[in-house]
Amino acid sequence: MLATEPVLLFGGPYSNLEATKAVLAEARQRDIPFENIICTGDVVAYCAEPQETVDLLRDNNIAVVMGNCEEQLGEGAEDCGCGFEEGTACDLLSDQWFRFASAHLDEAALSWMRNLPRKIEMEIAGFKFAVIHGSVSKIAQFIFASTDDAVLGAEINLSGCDGIIGGHCGLPFTRQVGAKLWHNPGVIGMPANDGTPRGWYSVLTPGDNMLEIHHVALSYDHQSAAQKMQGKALPPGYADCLESGLWPSLDVLPDIERSATGHALELSQPVIFPR
Repeated sequence: MLATEPVLLFGGPYSNLEATKAVLAEARQRDIPFENIICTGDVVAYCAEPQETVDLLRDNNIAVVMGNCEEQLGEGAEDCGCGFEEGTACDLLSDQWFRFASAHLDEAALSWMRNLPRKIEMEIAGFKFAVIHGSVSKIAQFIFASTDDAVLGAEINLSGCDGIIGGHCGLPFTRQVGAKLWHNPGVIGMPANDGTPRGWYSVLTPGDNMLEIHHVALSYDHQSAAQKMQGKALPPGYADCLESGLWPSLDVLPDIERSATGHALELSQPVIFPR
């Protein structure tokens, strides 16, 4: 993909149809064509409308990178493939939503998941990025803002690109590693554990010898999304999370990210990546 105009990036629709409709509406308001949108995967997960969310993205030809949820659901696996320690809160919660999602997807959706690319290469403002889900070497690797530079640098080098656009961890961040970049636009289908119901996406805008990166908070009808989850075979903690902005489990979070629980994210300043 060669982009000469702004690109909108988001991850983790998580079966949240309201959030997915909202982010596409944001693209229209910003005059960003749908061919300039990329999703970093995990289209289906915690929320109530897996089939409808897949259909919305497919009907609008949104480019999607395979997430571990798509990989596992498409293959008919028994779990989401995150590698949670058995018996932990994340393990028990994921079992419930994964079984619900498996039962509410048709064969066309599963076939689409199986055939998604694991990487999309994008060129913008003279930079080449690999858009992946977790990391280049492992689809379900959790990469956070606090992850060591050595880990980020090794994965970027493995990509053969100037930087990586990734997803999976559920939290937005941008990190410069030497002359390279790791960018996570965040997810739209669940809050960022910051005590607000907002999701997150980003807009990359090319300029003269530089790239401007904006993290953008997404407001949407989270009450309706939460109501749809109630009374279904889904963990109630995720419906509560849509309204409280607090994750039902912090098992996967490193200490730095865990300590930020409940603190509203402030990412209003653009990041300028010079050429």
